[in-house]
Amino acid sequence: MQFIITAYDGTDEKALERRLQAREEHLRGVEKRCKEGEHLYAAAILDDEEKMIGSMMVVEYPSREELDLWLKEEPYVTGKVWEKIEVHPCKVPPIFMQLHGE
Repeated sequence: MQFIITAYDGTDEKALERRLQAREEHLRGVEKRCKEGEHLYAAAILDDEEKMIGSMMVVEYPSREELDLWLKEEPYVTGKVWEKIEVHPCKVPPIFMQLHGE
């Protein structure tokens, strides 16, 4: 099952610092999960000054429960980077999955 995750960082003065501290571990996890076919696409959400303020991901997990298990260990969650997380089921059209190598 595919999902869109939209996650917004905290807005306090330490928010960007927390993101940068967790970023390497977050990116290592994304790379691993991308190779495993769980993470399909992602992007940092930027504000008008091009500062990172959140993330957008398209992921594929067998169930919402398995996605939630990943979120419990995601460095941007455990590091208190993402303050607001929205998860919606979605369906990526076949043409985009072909671009991804599926």
